[in-house]
Amino acid sequence: MTLPPHSVPRRRIHTRSIAVEGWKRDDGLWDMEARILDVKDQDYLLASGLRPKGEPVHDMWVRVTIDREYNVLAATASIDAVPYPGGCDTIAPAYGRLVGMNLVRGFRRAVAEMFESVRGCSHLTELLGSLPTAAIQTFASEVRDAEGSRPGEKPFQLDKCHALETTTETVRRYYPRWYRGDRTGS
Repeated sequence: MTLPPHSVPRRRIHTRSIAVEGWKRDDGLWDMEARILDVKDQDYLLASGLRPKGEPVHDMWVRVTIDREYNVLAATASIDAVPYPGGCDTIAPAYGRLVGMNLVRGFRRAVAEMFESVRGCSHLTELLGSLPTAAIQTFASEVRDAEGSRPGEKPFQLDKCHALETTTETVRRYYPRWYRGDRTGS
């Protein structure tokens, strides 16, 4: 279902695009690449000068290499367009500190703390928040939906969102082996 039609005339001012791709490497590891792109629909006056309509205000990338357990083995950031050249674009090397983290164990919280305020770029930090679920979706391409990654193991996605709580009708219907009854204990 799409959004309902708007009821007041309007014109678009800004477009933010976020894209995340998951890559399976020939060495058995995985690359997660994410890009954030901000573009204005009119010329945009910044303190650093005029940004012409359609020219990116932000164009930033991040890549993390992970293993099957979601451990970050390598990380790099790249910044192609920023509002304040010579300032914003100097923070990319700091994102190498992601190495050693795990995408599914406290990643978003740790990233927010590690790169809060002046210790990071708000746009790159926001972009990183997309990686955990995108990595899970990438790995889902390799594992049957109703099975865990190992025989007899509960599928990873169960008990990770409201629809897939093991007490729900959704789990009873699609994952009956893992259904645990309603919340009242029946």
